[in-house]
Amino acid sequence: MKKIFYVVFVSSGLSICTLAVHAQKAADTVLQNATLQNCVEFAEKHYPLVQQSLLDEQITDRQIRSKLADWLPQLNLNANYQNNFQLPSAFINGTVIPSGTYNSSTVGFNLSQNIFNRDVLLASRTRTDAIRLSRQTTVSDKIDVAVNVSKAFYDVLLTEKQIEVLNDDIVRLERNLKDAYNQYQGGLVDKTDYKRATISLNNSRAERRTDQEALKAKYAILYQLMGYTAKDTIHLVYDSAQMTGEIIIDTMATVDFTKRIEYQSLLTKKKLQRTDLQYEKWSYLPSLTAVGAYNFNYLNDRFSPLYNNNFPNSYAGVQLSFPIFQGTKRTQNIKIAELQLTRLDWDIIDLQNSINSQYAQALAAYKGFLTDYFVEKDNLDLAREVFNTIQLQYRSGIKTYLELITAETDLRTAESNYSNALYQVLSSKLDVQKALGTVFVP
Repeated sequence: MKKIFYVVFVSSGLSICTLAVHAQKAADTVLQNATLQNCVEFAEKHYPLVQQSLLDEQITDRQIRSKLADWLPQLNLNANYQNNFQLPSAFINGTVIPSGTYNSSTVGFNLSQNIFNRDVLLASRTRTDAIRLSRQTTVSDKIDVAVNVSKAFYDVLLTEKQIEVLNDDIVRLERNLKDAYNQYQGGLVDKTDYKRATISLNNSRAERRTDQEALKAKYAILYQLMGYTAKDTIHLVYDSAQMTGEIIIDTMATVDFTKRIEYQSLLTKKKLQRTDLQYEKWSYLPSLTAVGAYNFNYLNDRFSPLYNNNFPNSYAGVQLSFPIFQGTKRTQNIKIAELQLTRLDWDIIDLQNSINSQYAQALAAYKGFLTDYFVEKDNLDLAREVFNTIQLQYRSGIKTYLELITAETDLRTAESNYSNALYQVLSSKLDVQKALGTVFVP
C-alpha cells in the first residue's frame, strides 16, 4: 500500500507540474492587458526579427569562442594499419633487397600550441567589438519594432474611434429619421426630409461596415508586428487624457548623432575595420607553433603477433612559418582594407546628413500635425455647439432639416478629423524621437 501511495503521489505531482508549465506557456503567449507599453514588450519577446537578432548575438559569441579555442593546446590522435602485399625495395651496397615488414601499424598523439598566429590574435582583439556590434543590431531591430508596433497601435485606435463616431452619428440619424417620419405623418413636412434622413443613415451604416472590415485588417497587422499567434483576440487599453497630454515634445532639441544606434554601429564597424587593417599588416609576420608527438609503432610480418612488440618514437620542437614572397597579395589586401576604412568614413558622413534630413522632415511633419490638432480641437467644440443649437431650433420648427443634416455632417467630420489629427501627431512624434535617437526600448 505504501508503494501504491508513493506512485500515485509522484504521478500526481508530475501531472500538476506539467499543467503548470503549460499554463505558464499559454499565459506568455496571451496578452491580458493590451496597453501600448505591454504590446511593445510583447513584440520584443515574440516578434521573429527580434528573436533572430538575439540568436545572432549568441551565434557571434560562439563563433568568437570557436576562434579563441585555437589559443588552447590542440591534441590529436592518429592511427593507421598497413598491409604490404609486396615489400618495398632498398638499394644497399649495390644490392637490391626487400625492406620493412608485411604488417605495420602506428598509433600517435600529436600536440601543438599556437604561440603567435594572426588569425587567433584577430579573434582575441575583436571579441568585444564584434559582440557590441551584434547587440547594437538587436537594439536597432527593437527600436524599429517599438516604432512600428506603436504606429499600428495608434492606427487601430484611430479606426476604432472612427467607428465610435459613426455609432454616435447613426444614433443621431436614427433619431432624426424618426422625427422626420413623424413630422411627415403629421403633415408638417413633405417626404423629402424623410428620404434625406434615410439616405444619410444608409451612408453612415455603409461607412461603419467598411471601417469594421478595415479594423480586422489593421488588427491583423498589429498581431503580425507583435508576433501574436494566440487565438484569443486582444482589446487595446488606453487613456485618452494621458495620450492627449503626451503629444507635446521639445521642438528646440538638437540632433546628437551619438544617440542614434545606427551611428554607434558605424563607429563599431570602423573600429573593427581598423583591426582588420592591422590584421592584413600582420601577414608579414611569421607564425610560431610549439609541436610535439609520441608514436607507438608496431611492425611484424604476421598479423596475429603485430601488436605484441612496440617500437615507439617521440619528439618535441618549434615550427616557424615565415612567408617570404606571395606576389603582391599582401600589399593588395592592405590597400583594400585601407580603402574600406575610408569608405566607412564616407558612410558616417552620409548617415549624419541622412539623420539631419530625417529630423528636419519629422519635425516639420510633427509641427504641421500639431497645428492641425489644435485647429481640429477648436473646430470640434464649435461643430458640437452649432449642432446642438440647430438641433433645438429644428425641433422648434425654426431651422430646416437640410440645415440640421449639414450641422450633423460638420460634427461628424470634425470628430473624425480631430481623432485623425491626434493619432497623426502621436505617430509623427515617434518619427521625431527616432530621428533624435530617444525612442525608449525596454
